[in-house]
Amino acid sequence: MYKGKIIKFYRQKAKLTQQQIGNGICSNTHVSKIERGMTDYSPEITLLLSKRLGINIEEEVKRYKHIKTLLDSWHDAMIKQRDKEIELIKDKLEKEPLIQISDYQILYELLRARYHLLHNNLKQADKTIKAIQKKHKYLPSYESNLLKHLLGMYYLSKKDVIKAFTILKAINGEDYNNAEYYLTLATSYLAAGSKVMAYYYAEKSLQFFINSNNILKAIDAEMIMLMTRESDGHRDFQIKVEQYHALIQTCELCHALDKKARLLHNLAYEYYNRNEYEAAKQLYEQSMVLKEKKSAFYLISLEGFIRCCLEGNLLSNNELVKLAYEGLSIAMETTEYLYSINFKLLLHLINEHHSEYYSYLTTNALPYFKKCGCVTLVQRYEKELFHYYLKTDKTGKALELATKVIMD
Repeated sequence: MYKGKIIKFYRQKAKLTQQQIGNGICSNTHVSKIERGMTDYSPEITLLLSKRLGINIEEEVKRYKHIKTLLDSWHDAMIKQRDKEIELIKDKLEKEPLIQISDYQILYELLRARYHLLHNNLKQADKTIKAIQKKHKYLPSYESNLLKHLLGMYYLSKKDVIKAFTILKAINGEDYNNAEYYLTLATSYLAAGSKVMAYYYAEKSLQFFINSNNILKAIDAEMIMLMTRESDGHRDFQIKVEQYHALIQTCELCHALDKKARLLHNLAYEYYNRNEYEAAKQLYEQSMVLKEKKSAFYLISLEGFIRCCLEGNLLSNNELVKLAYEGLSIAMETTEYLYSINFKLLLHLINEHHSEYYSYLTTNALPYFKKCGCVTLVQRYEKELFHYYLKTDKTGKALELATKVIMD
């Protein structure tokens, strides 16, 4: 079967007809049957056809069979975030012409989409995924679940929590056999404001990462578990801070600066929630230094930095306005609409434009956050809006909002 497919591939590549390749060896009808795997054929005929094509058929078969091994290794390298190995295998696969006729061509295309997601190239990932969906109406079970996993990653990157959550829950774990997706599911639960489920799935993924010696992804799982763990008292908080610093040290040992940046940001947020603004400010600054400036990751820390400086009265209004405009400019340039909304809200707050702030919050911000399923943001701003209505004697609107929240 393999030999027939390979002979057909190289015959077409050489722009030869079945009659031309079989001339003096066998009939064109026999060549057709060989290529379709519909007949037994002697090694002598195979050898003669291969010589005419200028190939070593046994070597070609070995390469053909090795494609699946390469693809599995590429996927494993992406799961374990081994950058050098990822690029090395990618180059090998791109130089392998037989992948065009391989039974694993769909898997290759899916992994190419994952590669683009890994590099935050969302446009190319979307293009690749849509091409697969258009070309293949039905996918094998594993590939179908992998596609759902990739779509979940894609929608999370696009801040569309509802779509991500819905499609990730449709994955059949038994057929997929890749427990890594528990981490993606935990991330979607966290974004949807469900801390208990986020902790549950992060813990499930952690065991998988420990068993597979995947330190980098284990850090991600432990990070989510830390974010969802309550720390009411001072002693609990200090234990949590120590756990953060232990993970940060692990990141430094692994040279995982992107994960270190995220941990610094999360720890800054912990201090911010406790109104310890100076400590939060310093941690946000450390996080931003490690991030690419024109990215969503930078913007989220810049937003946190501005908020803690505003509420802690740590910078002048002029400095805060300048920083907020910087964030807004980056958000618009990188088409990060969610962050452009956040920075517009910040500008209204800094300038004490309260009427404009609540108007923009009601007509623009909240509808968008609800559409994307950003539950945490919706809850925060609806609570803020409720108190504003009470403070300004708009009791009817306050009751209307409270009733709507209860109904939701």
